[in-house]
Amino acid sequence: MDYKRLGKRIREERQRLGLTQAELAEDINISDTYMGAIERGERSLTLDTLVRLVNRLGVTVDYMLADSVIDNNSNIVEQFKQIIDCQPLERKQMAINVLRTIFSYFEKDDM
Repeated sequence: MDYKRLGKRIREERQRLGLTQAELAEDINISDTYMGAIERGERSLTLDTLVRLVNRLGVTVDYMLADSVIDNNSNIVEQFKQIIDCQPLERKQMAINVLRTIFSYFEKDDM
């Protein structure tokens, strides 16, 4: 986890909203000293604090953690699984057919 990048992103979003560290800290119920340490990347934050922070800043957790999440094959497969799990069987089959069509197009393009 790159806490310096996370802190930098938090600082940028806080400044975009025109908030001081003290104002943001008060809004999310932490000390301004702790807020400063988070922004400098010197301290980690709990999940609860992260959720309060992103809600106050109006951003998403995935945006805040973009530098820390690694896109590897298992992550990609898990994302596909999450998308199709709640779909009826017919839609799942349609999605597979669309993917097959897309990949066959790429294969033709590679030749």
